[in-house]
Amino acid sequence: MHFDIQQTRIYVHTGATPWQAHQPTVLCLHGVLCDHSVWQPIEAGLAQLGWNVAAIDLPGHGLSSGTAPQSVAEAAAWIPRLMAAMGLEQAALMGHSWGSLIALEAAAQLGPRASHLALVGTASPMTVAPALLELAHSDPPQAMELIDKYSRSSATPADFDGQALGRRVLASNPDCNVLERGLRACNGYDSALQAMQRVTAPTLFIVGEYDRMTPAKAAQGLIAQAQARDGVSTQVATLACGHQHMVDAAAPMLQALEGLLGRPGKSA
Repeated sequence: MHFDIQQTRIYVHTGATPWQAHQPTVLCLHGVLCDHSVWQPIEAGLAQLGWNVAAIDLPGHGLSSGTAPQSVAEAAAWIPRLMAAMGLEQAALMGHSWGSLIALEAAAQLGPRASHLALVGTASPMTVAPALLELAHSDPPQAMELIDKYSRSSATPADFDGQALGRRVLASNPDCNVLERGLRACNGYDSALQAMQRVTAPTLFIVGEYDRMTPAKAAQGLIAQAQARDGVSTQVATLACGHQHMVDAAAPMLQALEGLLGRPGKSA
């Protein structure tokens, strides 16, 4: 479905399971050069836990119109607007990679309207090597190939085409290099620790043991900041995967999410 917000059409994928008005919703935010489809491996599992799934295409990505965000803050500003358009008073937020920073920043702004926060493949800072930034500018296909290489692990299926989605997203917005823009947004975000101080939602970190894009050690400062909050739960799940968490480790990822989200739609 689409929602028209400030002259921009935002696409929200709600999965194969019918939307249940009585169930809570988890908003899923994709990473650089991705769209809503990255969440497909865990959509059915989230529905089985009793959650509605709302997987978003950020502006300028996939089936959404508008200009691709140039910063984490610009992307996060869309979340309260979208929640209002969808009639959601409260939602859980989950983001992968760049999307984790967007979810974090949005949760800091939303306060109690963010019921839970799941950060998948996050880092603070999420530094991008200057050579990769330059390659993303000059030769996006080659940059995609490099990102795909470092996103894989031994758990990634050999026949998984890690560049197909990126090619599709690039083609959907020929007027903007969304790869370079997204990477620069990650690299330029320096407010993660301050944002975490303001997050009141129970928080789950899902890190990949073999993640070479956002290594587990790069999340430790943010995890420590989360653990320092008074009276707010912080969980950490380390999975045997690379940066393709949903592809490499869907089942253990869902188990970790159940520990955060529970089964609100399945109570007797």
